[in-house]
Amino acid sequence: MHIDSGLRTLYRGSWIKGFLMFSVLCAMGLVTGQLERYSADVLLTWFLIGPATSATLRHSAHALIPLIITGSGYAQRAVIVGAGPTGDAIATRMGASRREGKQLLGFFDDRHAERLASPRLRLLGRIADLADYVRQQGVDVIYIALPMTTQPRIVRLLDDLRDTTVSVYFVPDLFVTDLIQARVDHVGGMPVVAVCETPFTGLNGVLKQSFDFLMAACILILIAPLMLVIAAAVKCSSPGPALFRQYRYGLDGERILVYKFRSMTVCENGETIAQARQNDARVTPLGAFLRKTSLDELPQFINVLQGRMSIVGPRPHAVAHNEMYRKLIKGYMIRHKVKPGITGWAQVNGCRGETETLEKMKQRVDFDLEYLRRWSLALDLRIILRTVRLIRKDPNAY
Repeated sequence: MHIDSGLRTLYRGSWIKGFLMFSVLCAMGLVTGQLERYSADVLLTWFLIGPATSATLRHSAHALIPLIITGSGYAQRAVIVGAGPTGDAIATRMGASRREGKQLLGFFDDRHAERLASPRLRLLGRIADLADYVRQQGVDVIYIALPMTTQPRIVRLLDDLRDTTVSVYFVPDLFVTDLIQARVDHVGGMPVVAVCETPFTGLNGVLKQSFDFLMAACILILIAPLMLVIAAAVKCSSPGPALFRQYRYGLDGERILVYKFRSMTVCENGETIAQARQNDARVTPLGAFLRKTSLDELPQFINVLQGRMSIVGPRPHAVAHNEMYRKLIKGYMIRHKVKPGITGWAQVNGCRGETETLEKMKQRVDFDLEYLRRWSLALDLRIILRTVRLIRKDPNAY
């Protein structure tokens, strides 16, 4: 049976969320010692049937709502003022989302057709003609997609529309720029637009922190014996402490102390730090194994319990590297809008190891910023699963 890509994505997302909830329930049972009280049959039945049922119902709603809107004649007639990039962007999104229930009639703009953002845009007239067109054609919704620099023209347009019942929305042109977690909020009833914000506000912040705490606590309980063995091996294999401590930038650019098992003969934590490279003479034989298998990162779960780090997030860099790259890469410090992670979106996409060129670091930062834009618990779980698979065959781990 053929299933389109949208439905496959919906089912995959439902299974990921179901597995995430199943993992959280098991983790809570382990932490509280009540796991044996859970009914294995109930949990298994829910895990197998719940996500499939949820995905099927959601897909049915996605498919039926546009048909209901179209069949009932409720589709709203819409026009867009401004045929520039912002107007083109909202028209594209309107056409891609059938659930919006909007019928786009065309555009109003004072420019000639050959100067529009796209030749496919249907020009209905000049902006001065809009009010008459609204009255004659029964337009329901207007989207003003003019640059914010044209405020006088926007004010005149709103005055012309005061004797109509049309709904008017203003689409700021800043929304076509590269924004981080853009959304509309309110301050004392006044709307404000977020252009660069952390995804972990409100309920998202509670979910992220709860997930980190529960997972870190369970993992530390399970790996405590292994950590003791590794600490003893590091201590006995070469001179120096078992744990390596280094200051790095955490949430909002504040310095945090990050723990790792020592894998080198040195413990650099100054203003000049050389990155680890392939066949680095500073790496001990045991340290090479620990770095290859990522076992040197295990003490960072303690950082997670302390609230300094997250399980998934942008990897923290040494303070010396931060001070260098923040001057060279635009938007570098935005990655510190969230807590640093033990693993991250950049690492599971091949950006691990030495960044010997500026372009490699820029690529890593681009993935970090993409993570901020796309964050969800399902994405975190996906990154964790991909990290586990990469541990055995990551060529950049050295």
